[in-house]
Amino acid sequence: MTTSLTAGVPVVNNRLLNQDSVMAPLAIAAIAILVASLTATAWWALRAQQQALITSRDQRVELIGSMLSQDAEAMLSANDLSRLRRVVVETSRTWRLASCRILLSQNQILADADPRNINVTQLPASWNGSGAVDAAARVFPIDVAGRGTARLEILPADVAADYWQTSAGVGGVGSLMLAALLLLYRKARTRLRPLWVVREALLATNQDSWAPERLEVDPALGPEALAWNKLLHSTRDARRAGVARGTDGAAPVSRDPLSTDLDAACDSMTDGLLLVDSRLRIKFANGAAAVYLRAKREQLLGQNSADLLKDEKLCQGVQSVATGASQRSITVELERKDESGSGVLRFTIRQVRRGDSAAAMIVIEDVTQQRIADTARNNFVAQVAHELRTPLTNIRLYVETAIENEKQDAVLVQNALNVINQESRRLERTVSEMLSVSEIEAGSLRLRHDDVHLDVLLEETKTDFLEQAREKQITLELSLPPKIPALQGDRDKLALAVHNLVGNGLKYTPRGGRVSVALAVEKGKAAIEVADTGIGIKPEELELVFDRFYRSKDERVTRITGTGLGLTLAREIARLHGGDITLESQIDKGSTFTLLLPLAGEEG
Repeated sequence: MTTSLTAGVPVVNNRLLNQDSVMAPLAIAAIAILVASLTATAWWALRAQQQALITSRDQRVELIGSMLSQDAEAMLSANDLSRLRRVVVETSRTWRLASCRILLSQNQILADADPRNINVTQLPASWNGSGAVDAAARVFPIDVAGRGTARLEILPADVAADYWQTSAGVGGVGSLMLAALLLLYRKARTRLRPLWVVREALLATNQDSWAPERLEVDPALGPEALAWNKLLHSTRDARRAGVARGTDGAAPVSRDPLSTDLDAACDSMTDGLLLVDSRLRIKFANGAAAVYLRAKREQLLGQNSADLLKDEKLCQGVQSVATGASQRSITVELERKDESGSGVLRFTIRQVRRGDSAAAMIVIEDVTQQRIADTARNNFVAQVAHELRTPLTNIRLYVETAIENEKQDAVLVQNALNVINQESRRLERTVSEMLSVSEIEAGSLRLRHDDVHLDVLLEETKTDFLEQAREKQITLELSLPPKIPALQGDRDKLALAVHNLVGNGLKYTPRGGRVSVALAVEKGKAAIEVADTGIGIKPEELELVFDRFYRSKDERVTRITGTGLGLTLAREIARLHGGDITLESQIDKGSTFTLLLPLAGEEG
C-alpha cells in the first residue's frame, strides 16, 4: 500500500501545471496562419470566379447578338414586326439580359424587351442615320436590303450579384471553420494538459539530483497523472529497497532470467547468429557462429566485424545495413576452404531497429549439403534425360525402318520389332526405377508376396540382355542349379534389382569381356552372383557406389551414362526382402555383386 508523497497539495512547479503560456501563442499563431491562408485562397478563388463570369457573359452576349441579328434581318425584310418583338422579349427573358432592343435611325425603337419603350409601330419604307448609341451596350448591325441599316443593342446583366452571393457563402463557411478550430483547440488543450505536465516532469529527471517527491502531479488531471504518480511511487520504493540491500550486504541482483533463456535458446540454434551495432562492433554471438567463424565466443564480442569477416562484399553489406543506409536484407554466399575441409556458408544480413539507432543481425547457415544435393539433382536430371532419350530415339528410328520396309523385307521388319520391344522394356525399367526411388523416399514402397521362380526370372533377364551383350561382343553366361525352390517375394521388384546388377555389369565391361550370372542355394538362402571382367571399383568406393546419385570418380565411368540409382535401388529391394547385396572388386579385373535373399521371403 502506497502513501502520499507529500502532505496536502502535491509539490509541483507551477510551470508544469500551466502550459497555456506556451500552448496559447502556438495555437493562436497556427489559427492565424490558417485564417490567412484561407482568406488568400478565398480571395483568389472569388477573383478567378469574377473573371470567369465576365468572360462567360461576354461570350454569351456575342453568341446571342450574332444569332439574333441574323434572325432580325430576315424578319425585318419580311416586315414581320410582331414576331421580331416576341423574339426579342423571349431572348431577353431567357438569357436574363439587362436590355435588348432593335433601333432604327434617330433612336427609333422598333423592338424592345420592355414593349412600353417601343416608339415605332410600323416599319418605314426607308431610313437614314444611326442615332446615339449606349456606351455600355453591345451593338450588332442589321442590314435590311434596299431600306437601311438598323442596330441591335444588348446590355448584359451585372455579375456583381453572383459575385457577392459566392463571397457571402465563402465567408459563412470560413466563420464556421474558425469556430470549429477554436472548439477543437479547447478540447485539445484539455486532453493534452496532463501529457504536457507529465512531459515536463519527465524532462526534469535529467537533473543530477531529483527527488520523486518533487515531481508528483495533481491527480485531478486525469488517468495519465495517476499513472505517473504510481510510477514515481514504484521508483521511490525500488530505490529504498536497493539501498537496503546494499546496507545489509546482500548479493547483487541476479541476471534477468529472460535474457538467460534467450541466450540459451540462441545457443541451441544450428545457424550462427551475430548482432553488429552501427559502429560495426559485434555485440552478440551464439555458439554456432563461433564454430562457423573458427573463433572463441569470448573473442568475438567487441571485435570489429570487418576484421573477422574479411570478405569485401560481405563487409560492405554489413556496413550498409548496420548504419541504416540500406533497409533490405542482403544475402552473401562464401566458399570456405581450410584444413578442416571445404564448404559453403550463407550470410543473411537483416536490419534491427532500436529506437533511432540501427543494427545488423547476421544469420550464418552451412549450405554445403544443399549445394551438393543441388549438383547431384542437376546431374541426375541430365542423366535421366539421356537415359530416356536414347531408347525413345531407337524406337522412333526402328519404327520408321519397319514402316518403310513393311512389304519388302520381312526379316528386317522382324529385327526392328525386336529392337523396339527391347528398347520399350528398357524405357519401362528406367521409369520404374525412378518411381521406385520416389516411393522409397516417401516410405510408401510395399512388396507383394508371390511365388517367384528364380530360374525363370534369370532366363528372362538373360534374354533381355543378349542383344546388348552381342553388340558389345560380351559373353553373357547363366548358371543354374538342378533344384531351385520357389521364393516368396515381389517378382517385379526382384526382376528390377537383377536387371540393374546385370545391366551394370554389361555397362562397365569393355568389349570382348564376360559377364556371368550364377544362382546358388545354401543354408536357407538364395545367392544370385553377377560377376564381370570390367573396369573394377576402388576400395574406398565399394560402399559409396550404393549411395543415391553417386558416380565413381574414375574417368572411364564419367564417359558412360547412368542415373546413379540402379545399385541404390537394388540394395533397397534386397533389404526390403530381408536380404542384402555384397560387393567384391579389383581395379581393371572386374567386380562381383552377390544378391542374397532368404527363402522365407519376409518383408523388411
